[in-house]
Amino acid sequence: MNCAIEISPKWLNDIETTITNNVTSVNLLGFSDLQNFKILLFSLLILIYCTTISGNCLIIALFLLSKTLQSPMYFFIAQLSLCDILLTTDIVPTLLLTVLYGGSSVTLIGCIFQFSFLVMSESSECLLLSLMSYDRYLAICNPLRYNAIMNHMFCVLSVVIIWLVGLTVMLLYMISMYDLCYCGPHVIDHFYCDLEPILQLSCSDTSIIHIQILIIGVLNVFCPFLIIGMSYVYITVTIMKIPSNTGRHKAFSTCSSHLTVVSMLYGTLIIVYMFPSNGQTRTLSKVLSLIYTVLTPLLNPIIYTLRNKDFKKAFHKHTFRT
Repeated sequence: MNCAIEISPKWLNDIETTITNNVTSVNLLGFSDLQNFKILLFSLLILIYCTTISGNCLIIALFLLSKTLQSPMYFFIAQLSLCDILLTTDIVPTLLLTVLYGGSSVTLIGCIFQFSFLVMSESSECLLLSLMSYDRYLAICNPLRYNAIMNHMFCVLSVVIIWLVGLTVMLLYMISMYDLCYCGPHVIDHFYCDLEPILQLSCSDTSIIHIQILIIGVLNVFCPFLIIGMSYVYITVTIMKIPSNTGRHKAFSTCSSHLTVVSMLYGTLIIVYMFPSNGQTRTLSKVLSLIYTVLTPLLNPIIYTLRNKDFKKAFHKHTFRT
Protein backbone atom coordinates (compact mmCIF):
# COMPACT_ATOMS: atom_id res chain seq x y z
CA MET A 1 0.00 0.00 0.00
CA ASN A 2 1.27 3.44 -0.88
CA CYS A 3 1.17 5.07 2.57
CA ALA A 4 4.42 7.04 2.55
CA ILE A 5 4.95 9.22 5.63
CA GLU A 6 7.32 12.19 5.77
CA ILE A 7 9.92 11.75 8.52
CA SER A 8 10.62 14.79 10.67
CA PRO A 9 10.81 15.48 14.43
CA LYS A 10 7.68 17.62 14.24
CA TRP A 11 5.67 14.72 12.88
CA LEU A 12 7.22 12.02 15.08
CA ASN A 13 4.25 11.74 17.45
CA ASP A 14 1.81 11.64 14.53
CA ILE A 15 3.87 8.91 12.87
CA GLU A 16 3.75 6.79 16.03
CA THR A 17 -0.01 7.28 16.24
CA THR A 18 -0.48 6.41 12.56
CA ILE A 19 1.64 3.26 12.86
CA THR A 20 -0.30 2.26 15.97
CA ASN A 21 -3.64 2.78 14.23
CA ASN A 22 -2.62 1.19 10.91
CA VAL A 23 -5.24 -1.45 10.10
CA THR A 24 -4.03 -4.99 9.45
CA SER A 25 -7.14 -6.80 10.73
CA VAL A 26 -10.81 -5.94 11.13
CA ASN A 27 -13.30 -7.01 13.79
CA LEU A 28 -16.79 -7.78 12.45
CA LEU A 29 -19.48 -7.28 15.10
CA GLY A 30 -22.21 -9.21 13.27
CA PHE A 31 -25.50 -9.49 15.19
CA SER A 32 -24.04 -8.75 18.61
CA ASP A 33 -27.45 -7.77 20.00
CA LEU A 34 -28.83 -11.29 19.31
CA GLN A 35 -26.37 -13.25 21.46
CA ASN A 36 -29.20 -14.65 23.59
CA PHE A 37 -30.45 -16.47 20.49
CA LYS A 38 -27.09 -17.41 19.02
CA ILE A 39 -27.60 -21.20 19.16
CA LEU A 40 -30.97 -20.94 17.43
CA LEU A 41 -29.67 -18.48 14.83
CA PHE A 42 -26.52 -20.51 14.24
CA SER A 43 -28.54 -23.72 13.73
CA LEU A 44 -30.92 -21.94 11.34
CA LEU A 45 -28.06 -20.51 9.29
CA ILE A 46 -26.32 -23.91 9.11
CA LEU A 47 -29.58 -25.41 7.81
CA ILE A 48 -30.00 -22.62 5.26
CA TYR A 49 -26.39 -22.93 4.10
CA CYS A 50 -26.56 -26.71 3.65
CA THR A 51 -29.92 -26.44 1.85
CA THR A 52 -28.58 -23.69 -0.43
CA ILE A 53 -25.47 -25.65 -1.41
CA SER A 54 -27.44 -28.88 -1.87
CA GLY A 55 -30.21 -27.23 -3.92
CA ASN A 56 -27.88 -25.40 -6.26
CA CYS A 57 -25.58 -28.41 -6.67
CA LEU A 58 -28.66 -30.50 -7.48
CA ILE A 59 -29.61 -28.11 -10.30
CA ILE A 60 -26.09 -28.28 -11.77
CA ALA A 61 -26.01 -32.08 -11.45
CA LEU A 62 -29.43 -32.50 -13.10
CA PHE A 63 -28.37 -30.24 -15.96
CA LEU A 64 -25.21 -32.29 -16.52
CA LEU A 65 -26.95 -35.68 -16.26
CA SER A 66 -30.28 -35.11 -17.98
CA LYS A 67 -30.58 -34.91 -21.77
CA THR A 68 -33.98 -33.21 -21.47
CA LEU A 69 -32.36 -30.22 -19.76
CA GLN A 70 -29.74 -29.59 -22.47
CA SER A 71 -31.16 -26.25 -23.60
CA PRO A 72 -29.87 -22.66 -23.33
CA MET A 73 -32.27 -21.67 -20.54
CA TYR A 74 -31.24 -24.56 -18.27
CA PHE A 75 -27.58 -23.92 -19.08
CA PHE A 76 -28.03 -20.36 -17.83
CA ILE A 77 -29.91 -21.56 -14.73
CA ALA A 78 -26.99 -23.89 -13.92
CA GLN A 79 -24.61 -20.93 -14.22
CA LEU A 80 -26.88 -18.91 -11.94
CA SER A 81 -26.70 -21.74 -9.40
CA LEU A 82 -22.90 -21.57 -9.57
CA CYS A 83 -23.10 -17.83 -8.80
CA ASP A 84 -25.29 -18.57 -5.78
CA ILE A 85 -22.88 -21.23 -4.50
CA LEU A 86 -19.94 -18.81 -4.76
CA LEU A 87 -21.90 -15.99 -3.11
CA THR A 88 -23.18 -17.96 -0.13
CA THR A 89 -19.78 -19.64 0.39
CA ASP A 90 -18.15 -16.22 0.44
CA ILE A 91 -20.50 -14.76 3.06
CA VAL A 92 -22.04 -17.47 5.26
CA PRO A 93 -18.88 -18.94 6.92
CA THR A 94 -17.94 -15.48 8.24
CA LEU A 95 -21.54 -14.90 9.29
CA LEU A 96 -21.55 -18.17 11.23
CA LEU A 97 -18.41 -17.16 13.12
CA THR A 98 -19.87 -13.78 14.06
CA VAL A 99 -23.04 -15.44 15.35
CA LEU A 100 -21.25 -18.17 17.30
CA TYR A 101 -18.57 -15.98 18.91
CA GLY A 102 -20.34 -12.61 18.97
CA GLY A 103 -17.99 -11.29 16.29
CA SER A 104 -15.02 -12.40 14.23
CA SER A 105 -11.62 -11.08 13.18
CA VAL A 106 -10.66 -10.86 9.50
CA THR A 107 -7.40 -9.65 8.00
CA LEU A 108 -7.68 -6.48 5.95
CA ILE A 109 -6.62 -8.38 2.82
CA GLY A 110 -9.25 -11.03 3.54
CA CYS A 111 -11.84 -8.30 4.06
CA ILE A 112 -11.07 -6.68 0.69
CA PHE A 113 -11.07 -10.08 -1.01
CA GLN A 114 -14.44 -10.99 0.50
CA PHE A 115 -16.11 -7.85 -0.82
CA SER A 116 -14.41 -8.15 -4.24
CA PHE A 117 -15.57 -11.78 -4.50
CA LEU A 118 -19.09 -10.66 -3.57
CA VAL A 119 -19.02 -8.06 -6.35
CA MET A 120 -17.85 -10.68 -8.85
CA SER A 121 -20.73 -13.01 -7.94
CA GLU A 122 -23.37 -10.28 -8.02
CA SER A 123 -22.08 -8.75 -11.28
CA SER A 124 -22.08 -12.15 -12.97
CA GLU A 125 -25.59 -12.85 -11.67
CA CYS A 126 -26.97 -9.55 -12.99
CA LEU A 127 -25.44 -10.19 -16.41
CA LEU A 128 -26.74 -13.77 -16.43
CA LEU A 129 -30.27 -12.59 -15.62
CA SER A 130 -30.16 -10.15 -18.54
CA LEU A 131 -28.96 -12.96 -20.83
CA MET A 132 -31.82 -15.16 -19.59
CA SER A 133 -34.33 -12.38 -20.34
CA TYR A 134 -32.94 -12.17 -23.89
CA ASP A 135 -33.40 -15.94 -24.16
CA ARG A 136 -37.07 -15.60 -23.14
CA TYR A 137 -37.51 -12.68 -25.58
CA LEU A 138 -36.26 -14.80 -28.49
CA ALA A 139 -38.32 -17.83 -27.45
CA ILE A 140 -41.58 -15.86 -27.28
CA CYS A 141 -41.15 -12.95 -29.68
CA ASN A 142 -38.93 -14.50 -32.35
CA PRO A 143 -39.23 -18.30 -32.06
CA LEU A 144 -38.31 -19.02 -35.69
CA ARG A 145 -34.82 -17.58 -35.18
CA TYR A 146 -34.35 -18.92 -31.64
CA ASN A 147 -32.26 -22.00 -32.53
CA ALA A 148 -30.16 -20.05 -35.04
CA ILE A 149 -29.24 -17.34 -32.50
CA MET A 150 -29.19 -19.33 -29.25
CA ASN A 151 -26.80 -21.97 -30.52
CA HIS A 152 -24.20 -23.77 -28.40
CA MET A 153 -21.35 -21.45 -29.41
CA PHE A 154 -23.31 -18.30 -28.55
CA CYS A 155 -24.33 -19.64 -25.12
CA VAL A 156 -20.84 -20.79 -24.13
CA LEU A 157 -19.17 -17.62 -25.42
CA SER A 158 -21.71 -15.39 -23.62
CA VAL A 159 -21.18 -17.18 -20.30
CA VAL A 160 -17.38 -17.08 -20.66
CA ILE A 161 -17.54 -13.32 -21.31
CA ILE A 162 -19.81 -12.84 -18.28
CA TRP A 163 -17.40 -14.68 -15.96
CA LEU A 164 -14.43 -12.75 -17.40
CA VAL A 165 -16.26 -9.47 -16.76
CA GLY A 166 -16.94 -10.61 -13.18
CA LEU A 167 -13.28 -11.50 -12.62
CA THR A 168 -12.18 -8.17 -14.12
CA VAL A 169 -14.49 -6.24 -11.80
CA MET A 170 -13.17 -8.27 -8.86
CA LEU A 171 -9.55 -7.47 -9.72
CA LEU A 172 -10.32 -3.76 -10.24
CA TYR A 173 -11.86 -3.50 -6.79
CA MET A 174 -9.07 -5.47 -5.13
CA ILE A 175 -6.31 -3.36 -6.71
CA SER A 176 -7.95 0.02 -6.10
CA MET A 177 -9.00 -0.77 -2.52
CA TYR A 178 -5.66 -2.35 -1.59
CA ASP A 179 -3.87 0.81 -2.76
CA LEU A 180 -5.65 2.91 -0.11
CA CYS A 181 -4.12 3.70 3.28
CA TYR A 182 -6.16 2.38 6.22
CA CYS A 183 -5.83 4.06 9.60
CA GLY A 184 -8.81 2.76 11.54
CA PRO A 185 -10.97 2.17 13.45
CA HIS A 186 -10.56 -1.59 13.44
CA VAL A 187 -14.27 -2.36 13.81
CA ILE A 188 -17.01 -2.92 11.21
CA ASP A 189 -20.57 -3.10 12.52
CA HIS A 190 -21.69 -5.69 9.98
CA PHE A 191 -21.57 -9.46 9.44
CA TYR A 192 -19.37 -9.22 6.33
CA CYS A 193 -17.01 -6.74 4.70
CA ASP A 194 -19.23 -4.40 2.68
CA LEU A 195 -18.01 -1.46 0.62
CA GLU A 196 -18.86 1.59 2.73
CA PRO A 197 -17.68 0.09 6.05
CA ILE A 198 -14.32 -0.74 4.42
CA LEU A 199 -13.94 2.75 2.94
CA GLN A 200 -14.72 4.26 6.34
CA LEU A 201 -11.53 2.64 7.64
CA SER A 202 -9.45 4.51 5.06
CA CYS A 203 -7.69 7.81 5.61
CA SER A 204 -7.00 8.20 1.85
CA ASP A 205 -9.03 10.04 -0.76
CA THR A 206 -11.74 7.58 -1.89
CA SER A 207 -13.26 9.75 -4.64
CA ILE A 208 -11.73 7.58 -7.38
CA ILE A 209 -13.29 4.50 -5.76
CA HIS A 210 -16.73 6.15 -5.79
CA ILE A 211 -16.35 7.07 -9.47
CA GLN A 212 -15.36 3.47 -10.16
CA ILE A 213 -18.42 2.26 -8.25
CA LEU A 214 -20.67 4.49 -10.35
CA ILE A 215 -19.22 3.30 -13.67
CA ILE A 216 -19.29 -0.39 -12.73
CA GLY A 217 -22.79 -0.03 -11.27
CA VAL A 218 -24.11 1.47 -14.52
CA LEU A 219 -22.44 -1.19 -16.70
CA ASN A 220 -23.05 -4.26 -14.54
CA VAL A 221 -26.30 -3.46 -12.75
CA PHE A 222 -28.28 -0.70 -14.49
CA CYS A 223 -27.64 -1.80 -18.10
CA PRO A 224 -28.63 -5.45 -17.43
CA PHE A 225 -31.75 -4.18 -15.64
CA LEU A 226 -32.56 -2.01 -18.66
CA ILE A 227 -32.15 -5.02 -20.99
CA ILE A 228 -34.44 -7.09 -18.75
CA GLY A 229 -37.06 -4.34 -18.70
CA MET A 230 -37.03 -3.85 -22.47
CA SER A 231 -37.18 -7.62 -23.07
CA TYR A 232 -40.27 -7.98 -20.91
CA VAL A 233 -41.99 -5.02 -22.54
CA TYR A 234 -41.71 -6.81 -25.91
CA ILE A 235 -42.63 -10.14 -24.29
CA THR A 236 -45.75 -8.64 -22.69
CA VAL A 237 -46.87 -7.02 -25.97
CA THR A 238 -46.37 -10.31 -27.84
CA ILE A 239 -48.20 -12.37 -25.21
CA MET A 240 -51.18 -10.02 -25.17
CA LYS A 241 -51.61 -10.66 -28.90
CA ILE A 242 -52.09 -14.40 -28.29
CA PRO A 243 -55.82 -15.05 -28.78
CA SER A 244 -56.35 -17.90 -26.28
CA ASN A 245 -56.16 -17.59 -22.51
CA THR A 246 -54.40 -20.95 -22.35
CA GLY A 247 -51.68 -19.77 -24.73
CA ARG A 248 -51.17 -16.54 -22.79
CA HIS A 249 -50.97 -18.40 -19.48
CA LYS A 250 -48.45 -20.89 -20.88
CA ALA A 251 -46.26 -18.09 -22.26
CA PHE A 252 -46.37 -16.13 -19.00
CA SER A 253 -45.54 -19.26 -16.97
CA THR A 254 -42.23 -19.68 -18.83
CA CYS A 255 -41.16 -16.24 -17.56
CA SER A 256 -42.61 -16.23 -14.03
CA SER A 257 -39.63 -17.91 -12.30
CA HIS A 258 -37.13 -15.58 -13.96
CA LEU A 259 -39.20 -12.50 -13.08
CA THR A 260 -39.45 -13.63 -9.46
CA VAL A 261 -35.66 -14.03 -9.15
CA VAL A 262 -35.05 -10.66 -10.87
CA SER A 263 -37.49 -8.92 -8.52
CA MET A 264 -35.87 -10.43 -5.42
CA LEU A 265 -32.29 -9.62 -6.45
CA TYR A 266 -32.81 -6.10 -7.79
CA GLY A 267 -35.34 -5.19 -5.10
CA THR A 268 -32.89 -5.85 -2.27
CA LEU A 269 -29.89 -4.40 -4.14
CA ILE A 270 -31.78 -1.15 -4.80
CA ILE A 271 -32.89 -0.83 -1.18
CA VAL A 272 -29.44 -1.62 0.26
CA TYR A 273 -27.23 0.41 -2.08
CA MET A 274 -29.39 3.15 -3.61
CA PHE A 275 -31.33 4.36 -0.57
CA PRO A 276 -29.32 6.64 1.74
CA SER A 277 -27.55 4.57 4.38
CA ASN A 278 -28.18 7.21 7.03
CA GLY A 279 -31.90 6.57 6.57
CA GLN A 280 -31.46 2.96 7.64
CA THR A 281 -30.77 1.61 11.11
CA ARG A 282 -27.81 -0.72 11.50
CA THR A 283 -30.15 -3.63 12.14
CA LEU A 284 -32.29 -2.90 9.07
CA SER A 285 -29.18 -2.65 6.89
CA LYS A 286 -27.96 -6.02 8.15
CA VAL A 287 -31.35 -7.66 7.63
CA LEU A 288 -31.60 -6.37 4.03
CA SER A 289 -28.06 -7.55 3.33
CA LEU A 290 -28.96 -10.92 4.84
CA ILE A 291 -31.82 -11.25 2.36
CA TYR A 292 -29.77 -10.88 -0.80
CA THR A 293 -26.61 -12.65 0.40
CA VAL A 294 -28.21 -15.60 2.24
CA LEU A 295 -31.92 -15.97 1.47
CA THR A 296 -31.86 -15.22 -2.27
CA PRO A 297 -29.33 -18.02 -3.05
CA LEU A 298 -31.58 -20.33 -0.99
CA LEU A 299 -34.80 -19.39 -2.80
CA ASN A 300 -33.44 -19.37 -6.37
CA PRO A 301 -33.20 -23.17 -6.76
CA ILE A 302 -36.58 -23.60 -5.05
CA ILE A 303 -38.23 -21.15 -7.45
CA TYR A 304 -36.72 -22.76 -10.53
CA THR A 305 -37.30 -26.41 -9.55
CA LEU A 306 -40.71 -26.39 -7.84
CA ARG A 307 -42.34 -24.52 -10.73
CA ASN A 308 -40.59 -26.38 -13.54
CA LYS A 309 -41.93 -29.68 -14.90
CA ASP A 310 -38.68 -30.54 -16.71
CA PHE A 311 -36.64 -30.31 -13.50
CA LYS A 312 -39.24 -32.39 -11.64
CA LYS A 313 -39.15 -35.10 -14.32
CA ALA A 314 -35.34 -35.12 -14.39
CA PHE A 315 -35.15 -35.32 -10.59
CA HIS A 316 -37.65 -38.19 -10.47
CA LYS A 317 -35.88 -40.04 -13.27
CA HIS A 318 -32.40 -39.88 -11.74
CA THR A 319 -33.53 -40.35 -8.13
CA PHE A 320 -36.02 -43.20 -8.42
CA ARG A 321 -34.70 -45.10 -11.42
CA THR A 322 -34.09 -48.79 -10.86
